[in-house]
Amino acid sequence: MQTLADFLRITPGLERGDPERLHLLIEDWQVLADLAFSDLVLWIAQEDGWVAAAHTRPMTGPMVFVEDAVGLGASAVFGELVADAAEQGMSEHVRARGQDLIHERARPVRRDGRTIGVLSIHDLLDSGRPHTRLEEGYAAMGDDLFAMVPEGSWPMQSSTPGGARQGSPRVGDGVIRLDESGVVEYASPNAVSAIRQLGHQGPLESEVLARVVSGVTGQVGQVDESLAMVAMGRAAWRADVSTDGAALAMRAIPLMAGRHRHGAIVLVRDISELRRHGEELMTKDQTVREIHHRVKNNLQTVAALLRMQSRRMPQESARTALKEAERRVGVIALIYEALSTGFSDTVDFDDVAVRGLRAVVEVARTTGAIDSRFTGSFGTMQAEDATAIGLILSELIQNAVEHGIPNGGSVEVDAHRTDEGETDILRVTVVDDGEGLPRGFRPSRAGLGTRIVTSMVQDLGGQIRWDDAEPRGTRVRFSARLQGVNR
Repeated sequence: MQTLADFLRITPGLERGDPERLHLLIEDWQVLADLAFSDLVLWIAQEDGWVAAAHTRPMTGPMVFVEDAVGLGASAVFGELVADAAEQGMSEHVRARGQDLIHERARPVRRDGRTIGVLSIHDLLDSGRPHTRLEEGYAAMGDDLFAMVPEGSWPMQSSTPGGARQGSPRVGDGVIRLDESGVVEYASPNAVSAIRQLGHQGPLESEVLARVVSGVTGQVGQVDESLAMVAMGRAAWRADVSTDGAALAMRAIPLMAGRHRHGAIVLVRDISELRRHGEELMTKDQTVREIHHRVKNNLQTVAALLRMQSRRMPQESARTALKEAERRVGVIALIYEALSTGFSDTVDFDDVAVRGLRAVVEVARTTGAIDSRFTGSFGTMQAEDATAIGLILSELIQNAVEHGIPNGGSVEVDAHRTDEGETDILRVTVVDDGEGLPRGFRPSRAGLGTRIVTSMVQDLGGQIRWDDAEPRGTRVRFSARLQGVNR
């Protein structure tokens, strides 16, 4: 199915800013659909006529169109409705569909006085039963919003519900109609219940909403500075208010007639459970971070103790062994340092690899300068995989620097990762331009570091191979199967 962006790319005559206006409309038009109990269709003029570019259905009542209208040409059924709206500014029809009667209205979507689309509203004509007060209130507010579309006063950029804040109110959560003075003219039952959750037990209608909200006792945290403007309906903003037992999200949509504000719609939602759940998650995340931070500190303490002990050892071999152990503990501490700065159990290993490469090069026992390079990407990986890969990489770089290029040279690390379903395959190459492998080199008979690397690669379900590089040096290539990460 084509999206609105697809249609706009081939729509002739659009100027800069027109697509943004149309996208803004469909980002927020669910409010109108729910208030009007209607399907909404956005029509765009193409070379061969008007075409339905977007369609939404109400969440407060029955839908009109079971099949999606996107891609439907207006000329088939809706040609007169859409054309009259584009030319005359408004059109209204009643159309029979089987035993149903469909009430249809349309208005142009304008920007800078130009018609850039047509918005149509389609609802099932009722059977003559009396309307409830809620239905009448919703319909009146829907008419107000619909009348603002040609003027371009709705929706406004600041009124769209997008953004990082969760729990944006919807019509079904609760809706309040204010007059231009901020007095409540109508409040849906859900809105009344939400306000009562804050502690207000008196009547809501005929009261000034801002006074009701500000009079709630026991408000906690920093008061949202935009709350008064939202509660008065003067700005198309959102604000939250919290007490010690409840939290409420409020969103205002000023109702305009030309440049005159004659009232506002305020959507309200009880977000107490969302807030409580979010706080629980935040507490758990902070606990995990604190654990990672303490593990890092403990590992650094162990490394410091090994360093102190190595200085007291008279035998050179013992000092070397303790320094190797200190370096390995330091690598694991580096992984936990990365974990302690985020809110998940995954690590962006590229940063760890670069820092580890530099650290090994800086402390390596060489007599000449070393040029180190890192290419490719390790990507994000789980903590246990990151620990193993970190130790493997540290050992290989240490061997390359101290044994391959003790008099200086270059070492390069290259990483590539491919997604293979539940697991990812990581392929890493470490190359130096030293003298190459010693004669008769066999990994199974090499030192402790090489045996550690071989064992860890096998544990990761991978393979490792040592070769002479061209024109000189040593190349080590290993692969590993990593746990998949949602990226």
